[in-house]
Amino acid sequence: MSNTALETNASYETKSRKATKQRAFVIFVCVWVILIAAGITGAKLYSEHVQKQIAADVERQTAAQIAEMQKQYDDRIAKVETGYKEELSQLESKVEALNELLTFTKDNADVKTDNSNKLYTQLNEVKKKLNELQKNLDVLK
Repeated sequence: MSNTALETNASYETKSRKATKQRAFVIFVCVWVILIAAGITGAKLYSEHVQKQIAADVERQTAAQIAEMQKQYDDRIAKVETGYKEELSQLESKVEALNELLTFTKDNADVKTDNSNKLYTQLNEVKKKLNELQKNLDVLK
């Protein structure tokens, strides 16, 4: 009986050692799987964070560029508007001069030729200016 007991005890020890080795291997593999999963998860979270940061930076830069372009556009429109106002005031002064000349021409109907030439010339200048202003206003619209 002692031989049988020893054999049973020895076979139990080998089974126990095999089970311990298998358990250790399973634990080792589980730890590695957990480490790999944690690494992949960390990398994914970090890449998403970096993508969000880059998107926010690009959005901020785009907004700044749009604001700068809007400011430049507004400045140019203001300059054009000021130029048109100046041209219109000059045109108004020419129209007033033309009206004075017409009044003078009516009063002095005897000396027709000289005044009518001046009047015709000024009328042509006014028409040209009006046409230019109309074209420029159409372009702006």
